[in-house]
Amino acid sequence: MPLLPPDRSSNRRHFAVALLTVWLLLTSPWVSMFRRIPPSAGWLDYVHVVTGLLALVLGVAYAWSCTRGGGWRLYFPWSPSLLPGVGRDLAGLLRGRVPSAEGGGLIGLIEGLLLVFLVATALTGAAWLATQGSDAALAWRGYHAVAARGLIGLLVLHVVTVSLHLLDFLRD
Repeated sequence: MPLLPPDRSSNRRHFAVALLTVWLLLTSPWVSMFRRIPPSAGWLDYVHVVTGLLALVLGVAYAWSCTRGGGWRLYFPWSPSLLPGVGRDLAGLLRGRVPSAEGGGLIGLIEGLLLVFLVATALTGAAWLATQGSDAALAWRGYHAVAARGLIGLLVLHVVTVSLHLLDFLRD
């Protein structure tokens, strides 16, 4: 089955998810919720919750648009036939070559993991909200923090790989 090219709505979802994610990450140090939304919650706490739920919906829609039509092969190259591309890209990095952004490989793997962590962060945040007031809320808060840290690390890697790809593109 041939891969479907990204459509314009997928590009818009990427932009919206990126904006929401950056907003949520940049403002999260000022969000103060533990077991529940406190009675003294400020506007930033409520905006974080609403924006996070919106990020969940848009993140799932964006992940779906990225993986439909065989696109999952680009973002999740873990099958035996696709994994050698990741190895070639890693070996190329050791030789100073920038991995290709097309055809899966290392950059696709990073993007796929970023999609997984985006959805995991949003889902654990929604579970935290749904269980607020219970002991389970603290556990979901912990899972949410771990997923958010993974999201941050992968987002940094994504920005680095996109930057390297753009530099390589400009040199050509």
